[in-house]
Amino acid sequence: MQNLTMRYFLYARKSTDEPDRQILSIEAQLAELRDYAQKNGLAIAREFIESKTAKEPGREIFNEMVAGLEQGAAHGIVAWHPDRLARNSIDGGRLIYLVDTGKVLELKFPTFWFDPTPQGKFMLSIAFGQSKYYVDNLSENVKRGIRQKLRNGIWPSWAPMGYLNDIATHTIHIDKERAPLIKKAFEMYATGNYTVKEIRDSVNAAGLRGRKFKRDLSISNIHYMLGNPIYYGVMRYYGEVYEAKHKPIITKDLYDKCQEMLKRKSKPKVKKGHTLKPYVYRGAFRCASCGCFITTETQKGHNYLHCTKKKRPCAEPFVREEEIDKQVRDLLKGVSLPPALAADALNNINAEESKAAQAGEEAAQNLRDNLAILTDQLGQLLDLVLQGSINQSEYVSKKAQLVYEKKEIENKLAAFARQGAKRFEPLKRFYELCVDVGESAVSGSPADNLQKLKKIGSNPIIGGKKINLNFSFPAEKLRALAGAADLNCAKFSEKKIWRGRRDLNPRSSP
Repeated sequence: MQNLTMRYFLYARKSTDEPDRQILSIEAQLAELRDYAQKNGLAIAREFIESKTAKEPGREIFNEMVAGLEQGAAHGIVAWHPDRLARNSIDGGRLIYLVDTGKVLELKFPTFWFDPTPQGKFMLSIAFGQSKYYVDNLSENVKRGIRQKLRNGIWPSWAPMGYLNDIATHTIHIDKERAPLIKKAFEMYATGNYTVKEIRDSVNAAGLRGRKFKRDLSISNIHYMLGNPIYYGVMRYYGEVYEAKHKPIITKDLYDKCQEMLKRKSKPKVKKGHTLKPYVYRGAFRCASCGCFITTETQKGHNYLHCTKKKRPCAEPFVREEEIDKQVRDLLKGVSLPPALAADALNNINAEESKAAQAGEEAAQNLRDNLAILTDQLGQLLDLVLQGSINQSEYVSKKAQLVYEKKEIENKLAAFARQGAKRFEPLKRFYELCVDVGESAVSGSPADNLQKLKKIGSNPIIGGKKINLNFSFPAEKLRALAGAADLNCAKFSEKKIWRGRRDLNPRSSP
């Protein structure tokens, strides 16, 4: 028979992040509690159903129920277990206080005994404490698992854009559809010819989408992507960096170039959609007097080159295009080689190449030794923080420095593996170019000759109707030899221009 003087609130809760599968669903709790109330003659004034975690205070429906108890709308609660009511100290304390003040006369649980006595309240407080301990311990276990995955080089969360989660191995692997688009975005931005907005528009048009692949990416998404080191193999998680074992999408060199562009806030060098008349030399030179670009215009059937005078008035004279054509050919002839001389130089380079292979292996071994030292230092650093010799802030800072240094060495070793003896390739291509420019100087078109001029030098300017440019090292040395009339097979071989300079290809040098 129901006790008509006592009314109860029925409360059922299960959070969406609840990991314990033994806890009943909302529907199952309601069925069990209604049956329990009917069998025990409990009058249910109202049912409160909530799908929210109880780890922290602030549940709206729970607070509404407590307010009803304080106003006397009911005298007790029916719930499956005390942990359904509270998993934090504040909400548990509120319920115990309501029992102390007589606002709550009974708490009914099918799986837990309670009566409003000192012993009952003590047992209730223990049940609430156990619930809180379970949540705290679970949270710490999850955090510890995340830290261990990071130490093992495994990304512990949802895969970032460009990667996919592997449920079987709990790792991430490259998304073959989206990774090429991300790599293209980095390559485009590294050129300095595109803004972040243009990158965003390009990848959106190509079909790159966010985590759920539904919405277009925003400019802030692109900024975050371009600054995320995970794409070259370093994980950044809550301010701390870790070595990663997943396959990178880009190289560190490409990543560094993009960081430099982000710092400069670079703008495109070429305005899209802006067309000019197809003059060969327009924009190819700068004025020696004021630094403005040299443009071209047609007067009385002839093309003339002159300063654009964008900065200030300039007195540099006009020069006919035919004269510039002749000067370009003369400059190319100055760095040309007969095929016999070029073949002699290439033979010498091949001999030097075999010697360098052995030296390169020694340099690679030095890098491997340094890598082992850094690995050992990382272990010692962890020992220091565990011993309390350094604080967490110092540990994070020093660890980041060691991780970056280690990654830099790994990239150099990877470059050795990729390139091998290819450090001599630029010189080989140069001597092949020397033969090519000699032929082009005789029969090449102005447009072809201009492209070859850019290969042998940089920063071309026009002043006093004359072209001047900074020749690359091999071209500069070759011009000096030609000027000294030393250009014959025997003397040219003795000069050993083919050896180049140590910094000709510094990225490949040990």
